[in-house]
Amino acid sequence: MLQFPDFDEKQVLFIESFDTKNINFDNENLVIKENWVIKNKVSLYKIFAIFLVWEITITSVLIRKFQDFWIILIMMKKNFLPYLVIWWETEGNFILRKKQYEKTDEEMFEIAKSIIILKSKNQLTLLKNIREKEENLKSEIKQVENILEKIQSSDNPESLLWFEGNVAKIFFGSYFKKIGWYKRSPRTKIDIQNLLLDMWYTYLFHFIEGLLRLYGFDNYYWVYHRTWYQRKSLALDLMEPFRCIIDKALLKAYNLWQIDKKDFKFQNWQYILEWQNGKKYNSIFLKAILEYKKEMFYFTKEYYKYFMKWREKFPEFYI
Repeated sequence: MLQFPDFDEKQVLFIESFDTKNINFDNENLVIKENWVIKNKVSLYKIFAIFLVWEITITSVLIRKFQDFWIILIMMKKNFLPYLVIWWETEGNFILRKKQYEKTDEEMFEIAKSIIILKSKNQLTLLKNIREKEENLKSEIKQVENILEKIQSSDNPESLLWFEGNVAKIFFGSYFKKIGWYKRSPRTKIDIQNLLLDMWYTYLFHFIEGLLRLYGFDNYYWVYHRTWYQRKSLALDLMEPFRCIIDKALLKAYNLWQIDKKDFKFQNWQYILEWQNGKKYNSIFLKAILEYKKEMFYFTKEYYKYFMKWREKFPEFYI
């Protein structure tokens, strides 16, 4: 099983193919060519995941190499929407999956509550880290603290969902107030903020999904997000405490004037990131995710131990 010293050397590659590109391998190196001229070469040993945007030519031989080196491949449309994920996982960990399927509702609820407590605490931390605190913000911080106390004593999934929603509503409205926040509206792309959050929550999701597959979890089996057909509910569960990484990166990018409205266009009542500007935003948010790759790796590892009951304490992550 992959250990952190090995994982620490791993990279996440983002390859945009808005010009003609070809990908193959040479002596266990990934070779990227543009118009048949080598543009980059990376050792397959050092790759954890690859995001491929738009049309890129790859061979079946290369896909088998990805399998040999446990490289996750995420293929995306021109608008950065993933349409295919090719992954490799620990096969045959039937003991783990048996434990997944045999968890009682009470056990799953306790795990779900631990996840939402971590998520809410991290949202509270980001609010407290705002330097200039107006009276409204101080009041909203107090509200989140009060809700957190209620989450700790929550005893059913419906109340937990309600508490999480209330914390989220306060958090988004307060944390992003100075960048013209309207509301959190997933998948609608009603503004630039929601578009970027959707994009980078998706990238974070695939990163967590890849970590879970190292241990052989059934990503479709839930502890908090209910199971739907073809929805990887467990990856959605485990990414919750880490969403704050993307939230923090978005506000920081606005504060540094890195986000320019001219990079986007409004079409069919939604915002779209112009493809030629994708690289700029990819570098901002990939850097943010990779800054915490150690914490995400250890969290997933400790969650596995907790789930198998080799550890009594639920893992923690604090921004």
